[in-house]
Amino acid sequence: QTLSQYIADEQLDVQYLLNTHAHIDHVLGNAFVLNMYPGIPFLLHPLDLPTLRAVATYAGPYGFAAYEPAEPTGELAAGQVIKLGESELAVRFAPGHAPGHVVFYDAAGGQVAGGDVLFKSSIGRTDLPGGDHNTLIKSIQAELLTLPDVTVVYPGHGPATTIGAERRSNPFLQ
Repeated sequence: QTLSQYIADEQLDVQYLLNTHAHIDHVLGNAFVLNMYPGIPFLLHPLDLPTLRAVATYAGPYGFAAYEPAEPTGELAAGQVIKLGESELAVRFAPGHAPGHVVFYDAAGGQVAGGDVLFKSSIGRTDLPGGDHNTLIKSIQAELLTLPDVTVVYPGHGPATTIGAERRSNPFLQ
């Protein structure tokens, strides 16, 4: 309810449902959003489809008995540009935390929605199915550390940070 109230209060026009990846903590609200905004495209990288479809098999035992599955209506791909009004989000493929993980880069706004790839003083975990530490580090180096230092990173969990701060002090990137 809080999300829908915020969207209404700010008079936002919901145009897409975009998932950075398909771990349970990032997809529990997909059906809610699609029910609230019927007809919007739901986009996910195809390498994360198996992860998304598996959520229904373990959501109940993890305490999410009311989980309602939702299928993507389209795919995300590296280099794709998603137009949102005057803004553009560039899709950057950043696997390692999940096989089909992507981040969304808004160059004009100097910000990136980073999902679970890079956190303040940390990186995404790689001990879940499909995770790979070396792949994650390579993704961060190629897709995030190539961005300007002033770029703000909004991770899927925790406080925002900047590319420059993580380049200088993140212990996992030294």
